[in-house]
Amino acid sequence: MNDKELEEKRYDSRAKNFLAVKKHYSYRDEKSYLIDPIENYYNLIKDIPGSVKFLEIGGGMGENSEPILEAGHRLHSIDISSKSVEIMKKRFEKYDTFSAEVADMEQLPFKDKSYDVIVSAGSLSYGDNFKVLNEIYRVLNSGGIFIALDSLNNNPIYRLNRYIHYLKGNRSKSTLLRMPDLNLLNEYEKKFHNVQLNFYGSLTWIFPILNFFFNEDTLRNLGNKFDKKISVKKSAFKFTMKAFKL
Repeated sequence: MNDKELEEKRYDSRAKNFLAVKKHYSYRDEKSYLIDPIENYYNLIKDIPGSVKFLEIGGGMGENSEPILEAGHRLHSIDISSKSVEIMKKRFEKYDTFSAEVADMEQLPFKDKSYDVIVSAGSLSYGDNFKVLNEIYRVLNSGGIFIALDSLNNNPIYRLNRYIHYLKGNRSKSTLLRMPDLNLLNEYEKKFHNVQLNFYGSLTWIFPILNFFFNEDTLRNLGNKFDKKISVKKSAFKFTMKAFKL
């Protein structure tokens, strides 16, 4: 079984477990010191005017899809997990502007220049970096926008933590190797006309310990001040990206 099949099986199993619990993810369930990049991602989506065609790659069970629909856009979401797609379809059946299908982000089953906006929340490591980059660019309309939220893999502490999760069997080797880093972001900057990046969380690794002594909001303020002071980049935990295609 290759890594792609392993991830498909993992997320099918995750979707089955969800059916037993039926509790939808909300980013507000996260620690408050983790939500700034998520909120920035949603704000980038909300800033898109009008009603346009969105494609979401690696949509999972729709954890980050609703802000797009609530903003009045048309959304087509894809995921490699058929069980996740089933849940998405059920979850958003009240929206006639939503559709979903099983598809591979390395080989998007759409014509060139099919979508106005493509979004990805935490999914860039689930495909070959350059195949995904080229597919996103191909499927975007001229003047289109790619918006992403993901983890950064330059900080050695975060890299070690992800490696431990790999050893525990919580992620596949390929997703570990394909985790976005500054080199990959440079490739997006080369490909797209204009790329806007924001980086977050250089101190996030120590916050679970400090949380015994300080509340979450205090740590959130501390982290934001530190990130701004050092112009966080290499040490970041998360990033958001808004890339424009000519």
